Amino acid sequence: MVIAYHCTFCAYGFWLPNDPRGSWSDCVRSWDMFIAAGGGTACNARRSVAATVLPAAGQAARAAGRAALSHRPTVFTSQQIEAIGRGFGRAVIEADFRIVACAIMPNHVHAVILRHARAIEMIVGHLRSRATKQLGLEGLRPDQPIWARSGWNVFLNGNTQIAGAIAYVNANPPKAGLARQSWEFVQPWNGGVASGV
Repeated sequence: MVIAYHCTFCAYGFWLPNDPRGSWSDCVRSWDMFIAAGGGTACNARRSVAATVLPAAGQAARAAGRAALSHRPTVFTSQQIEAIGRGFGRAVIEADFRIVACAIMPNHVHAVILRHARAIEMIVGHLRSRATKQLGLEGLRPDQPIWARSGWNVFLNGNTQIAGAIAYVNANPPKAGLARQSWEFVQPWNGGVASGV
């Protein structure tokens, strides 16, 4: 039984449908991007295939794909990251989500969210919506697309998986050379599931 999710959702331009590390896409709708970096790189592997891509070739293909985007990739400033966190906090209060780990990176978000009555896609949509609204309220909304259309939701069905996902999410900022993050909306996880499920 699924008891939690490790959600990853990206800022616009971070993970493209033809990323050489793989994606969920089997097609590329932008002709310019298709010409620059090739077709979709659908991958259904359960683990990252990033290490199988030659670094130089992979970086060049990713750069070519990004150069073909209609807008420049979105990269959040530290102020925008703080505002996104406040938006997530609003969503948690509104819907009683239970987030047990969250890392808001400059170009993507990782979160471990316990199962809820709502589908995980609805939860992620709510989080993104409130974050976008908060950016606007604080005068920090970028003048370009903010979020990529889709992300990844890994279903977690055991305590070991959840603990591993929490450790991975919490390690993301330091791994990127950023300070550890501590968000008020993140609740400690004690091995239980959310109520009302």
